[in-house]
Amino acid sequence: MKILVLAALFLPTAAAAQLSIDEINGADPLSGEDRAAMIRLQVLLDRSGASVGYVDGYMGEATRAALRAYEAMNGMTVDGELDPELWAVLEQGGPASETYTLTEEDAGFEPTPEIPEDYEKMAEMDHLGYHSAAEMLAERFQMDPELLTELNPEADFTAAGTEITVASTRVAPEGEAMRITVNRDTGRLEAFDGTGPDAKMIFAAPAAVGSQQTPSPSGSMKVTAIAADPTYTYDPENLPNADFDEVVQIAAGPNGPVGSMWIDLGKPTYGIHGTPYPTEITSMASHGCVRLTNWDAEYLAQLVKPGETVVEFTGG
Repeated sequence: MKILVLAALFLPTAAAAQLSIDEINGADPLSGEDRAAMIRLQVLLDRSGASVGYVDGYMGEATRAALRAYEAMNGMTVDGELDPELWAVLEQGGPASETYTLTEEDAGFEPTPEIPEDYEKMAEMDHLGYHSAAEMLAERFQMDPELLTELNPEADFTAAGTEITVASTRVAPEGEAMRITVNRDTGRLEAFDGTGPDAKMIFAAPAAVGSQQTPSPSGSMKVTAIAADPTYTYDPENLPNADFDEVVQIAAGPNGPVGSMWIDLGKPTYGIHGTPYPTEITSMASHGCVRLTNWDAEYLAQLVKPGETVVEFTGG
């Protein structure tokens, strides 16, 4: 792949001109112009509130689900297929890329050592941060770290003044989420501006929802509190097959077990939260909670109203 061509086509006019709808809808991996247009498609979906999870430039179920969510949000036929009508509406979203200049604060980033899987050893750490500057920047712009380095192959992510090409992702959220549905079967979270049948979907995202050993709750709950940059307490009594006996307190940080945001659901150990593994969000299971990428959890936290937002669990 010609990286410079890909970066150039990431800009709006060229990407739109080179878009091949048949290629975008196809199952084969994309390259060149079509992959650049795919990146643009993911960014525009994400910025509209229909999250693809993370931007990587490849079509997958998370992107098709985001297409379906976008269609539902805009009163279109919901089929998850890109067509000229849908693209014409999305294209009004503006540029999909931007140039970011690394600051002195970025350059002063200190990587976190490898985080142990053992909770007791994890509890000995003071902060569970990013392992590299590339990981930090990729998460800030909601990208796969591999795509960030692919777009900026010569960049020094530790030097102030370095200019890099990044995804121009989500804008500030609008509206209030009065009802959230979490579907175990599809692994999707959807937020609506009301509780009735005519409520409008205002946000949707891929989610890791429970597991057979620690399933998510059934029925309805309410959001009770929000905590940014949360610590987390592991009680072995609430974890099947726990290999430790004492309650352990885990430090805060984006690479902690619950990521950078916690939305409490009023029941011990249950919440909607972030994750240290954003690129695995569609393939992992949680310990009974609802796990989103950190940025999706942060976005959702700005929409919910503690004491009012209802969370409904559906599916098997």
